[in-house]
Amino acid sequence: MSAARSRKVWDIHGGIHPAENKQQSTQLPITAAGIPDELIFPLSQHIGAPAAAIVEPGQKVLKGEMIAAAKGFVSVPVHASTSGEVIAIEQRQIPHPSGMSAPCIIIKPDGLDQWGERKSIADYRNTDKKTLLDHIRESGIAGMGGAGFPSAIKLGTRDDQVIETLIINGTECEPYITSDDMLMRERAEQIIAGANILKHLINPSKETLIGVEDNKPEGIAALRKAAEGFDIEIVSFPTKYPSGGEKQLIQILTGKEVPSGGLPADVGIVCQNIGTTVAIYKAVEFGEPLISRITTITGFACEQQRNFEVLLGTPVNYLLERCGYQAKKCSRLIMGGPMMGFTLLSEQTPVVKTTNCILAPTAEEIAPPTPAQACIRCGLCAEACPVSLLPQQMYWFARGKEYDKLEAHNLADCIECGACSYACPSNIPLVQYYRASKADIREQKQDAIKAEQSKARFEARQLRLEQQAAAKEAKRAERKAAAEARAAGNAATGKGDAIQAAVDRAKAKKAAADPAQAAIEKAKAKRAGGAEEAPTKESLEKALAAVEKRLAAATEKLQQAEQQGADTVDAFRTGVEKTKVKYEQAKQALAEFAANNPTATTNNVSTDPAQQAIERAKQKRAHQGDQSPQEKAQQAVSSLQTRLEKAEAKLKTATEENADNLDIFSNTVNNLKEKLAAAEQELASLPATEPEQQTDPQPGATGDAAQDAIARALAKREAASKMTDEERLQNAVDSIEKRLEKAKEKLASAEQEGSDNIELLTDAVAKMKLKLVDAKQAYAEYQQTKNG
Repeated sequence: MSAARSRKVWDIHGGIHPAENKQQSTQLPITAAGIPDELIFPLSQHIGAPAAAIVEPGQKVLKGEMIAAAKGFVSVPVHASTSGEVIAIEQRQIPHPSGMSAPCIIIKPDGLDQWGERKSIADYRNTDKKTLLDHIRESGIAGMGGAGFPSAIKLGTRDDQVIETLIINGTECEPYITSDDMLMRERAEQIIAGANILKHLINPSKETLIGVEDNKPEGIAALRKAAEGFDIEIVSFPTKYPSGGEKQLIQILTGKEVPSGGLPADVGIVCQNIGTTVAIYKAVEFGEPLISRITTITGFACEQQRNFEVLLGTPVNYLLERCGYQAKKCSRLIMGGPMMGFTLLSEQTPVVKTTNCILAPTAEEIAPPTPAQACIRCGLCAEACPVSLLPQQMYWFARGKEYDKLEAHNLADCIECGACSYACPSNIPLVQYYRASKADIREQKQDAIKAEQSKARFEARQLRLEQQAAAKEAKRAERKAAAEARAAGNAATGKGDAIQAAVDRAKAKKAAADPAQAAIEKAKAKRAGGAEEAPTKESLEKALAAVEKRLAAATEKLQQAEQQGADTVDAFRTGVEKTKVKYEQAKQALAEFAANNPTATTNNVSTDPAQQAIERAKQKRAHQGDQSPQEKAQQAVSSLQTRLEKAEAKLKTATEENADNLDIFSNTVNNLKEKLAAAEQELASLPATEPEQQTDPQPGATGDAAQDAIARALAKREAASKMTDEERLQNAVDSIEKRLEKAKEKLASAEQEGSDNIELLTDAVAKMKLKLVDAKQAYAEYQQTKNG
């Protein structure tokens, strides 16, 4: 029905009547703005998690093609608004009151404006609700009249939730902005078609209303004509700012008040903006994602003021040039209206899904803010507030950072309309204080959540450690009791000698497997019996190798302690000296044996660790040389399968114990799965028989990978042995600095991708910074000692 009949409307508390200044931009029809030389697509154009880029520089894209996918429940994708080439993904300034920069996809249009594949829904009336909502979400549609809340979430009401009224918001109450007004005048049929799709989704049990202020007679007339024959009512009501607020419009049209902290759905109502309604119609009917919007370009600093249909990503300066913008006349450039908009710091800022107006006023139109005076407690701000708050008290709490009192005074209900600031005779920017306080409160709550999560993890770990310690103590007590019982029983039955014999056999077995332990047992036997078994060359070589291994480990610990400037340097140096003495003694013993036994047979085993490494590499190379490519690939697959099974077992244990390193095990399993899949693919691609392929060795290489690795190891060992203490300390500083830079790059990449490893990488960077400080301090102390 047409709904020309009268309908009761209600009034809201407060409100103001600023100069409208709408007629300047309604004299010309909506015009396509055209294609600029460059398009800038911020990954965050809505409330919620930013989208994640799915294209790369150099990639060709088509109009309507998805270039960034939604990440998370409260998120929507981003689509290319024309065809062209992705030339960069980098930080650019985005529309934000702070002028902040954020990741953006940069596309250079090719001028062809070529569409990609479009998927429409032929008969939405016979399509289930979930399919329609998924289509709207994948089309990237977010609210185009406010903060940009993802539309699919707003429309996804529960089946058990009764919605009585569907409201389409055509109020557009802020001065200067006329994008919705021109949309109603010229495309009323599309608005009604979109409203019918929303009716099918919401299925309101009572009514569907389109609310419009009475200062838009042409738009109201066009809507009423287009709504003839449909059960949609066009409701006109007196003009007052801010009637366009969602809760205010609900009160005006239905008399219902949304409770503090509540949602319209709580009182049986769903609201959508006029522009969003048209975007949903285009997505369902033609398969067009949200890639353009109507934007008002106005202000007396522009020679021509009008509405454009603008491709998302279009830089603001491109639109201003088309309107004869005169920068010298402009007092400040505003995105949005004069009440709720914010100043742009750059004309290169792009148009996004929520950009309804670019305002370029002269100083005569909108004078620069005058200095704030002291509050005179007149109460005009409270009279103007449409939410019935107490702005004066909230102002004092905001200045004093008394956030608990601000929350008690329902700061969250403030819609930041700016009516209080407009009414204030002292020119106090009240709404700025409220915005800043909201941001501080959000940050505090996030910090509290993180602290609570950290506390829960710490307590769970402490409980787990206590349980493990208790279990170990119980086992120790149980073993001790059993041992005491056995000892008592053995004493009674005379089994003590048999038990001691078993102990001796176990010691002998352990000694046979450990040359050092064997030497100990031999020494004990010598002291006990006065006899000593004659040594062999093999036993002396094993003893020498064991001592050499201990010497290498002790030397490495000493070098680490010296680099870190630890207090244990002297202790490690003493240990190294003692081990060196034992090493020389072992070498002398072997040399004496060789001199006294020139004909003794040996295994021809070298005592030089480097030569031993060479022999092992040769043996491995010889074994691999006998293998076919298929055998090598199969061996790699088997090895990765074994490693994956072990990693999955560790992940399962860590999951059951809620371990702190759960993320590390999870990442390890994922990496091994990827490697295993690649190895299996390589194995499958090999033919039954494949001739061995030869590759040209790189300059300076032998062509033998094993031999080259050995040569590099020997060269590195020789270089390290020739280093002075100062060079070793400097080398440690350089090495840590390189590792720190790589860690920072990984952290930056993780932050850009929103990875789950951000916290782990942040800790790694912090630890590496501490190591670098210690290394630099050790180097500085060495320099002081050297120079002093």
